[in-house]
Amino acid sequence: MPEGLDAVGQARAELKAVLAAIEEKGNVPRRVGRAVDSWTEKGKRLARERPAAALGLVITGAVAVGLIVWGGVRLYTR
Repeated sequence: MPEGLDAVGQARAELKAVLAAIEEKGNVPRRVGRAVDSWTEKGKRLARERPAAALGLVITGAVAVGLIVWGGVRLYTR
């Protein structure tokens, strides 16, 4: 293969890799989806291995959300 065509092929491959990296980095919904899937798996594993700890986390999360909502409503009504 002539050297000029070899360089063009190399440049195309590099461009393709760069575009794929940009697409991956810029695709926020896909990245969020992967993070949610990862957290879901970790939560399921925790629930299987340590149900009491999982229940404690759920209760703590519910209390935190409740306090945030309560605080927001309280600020809004003042």
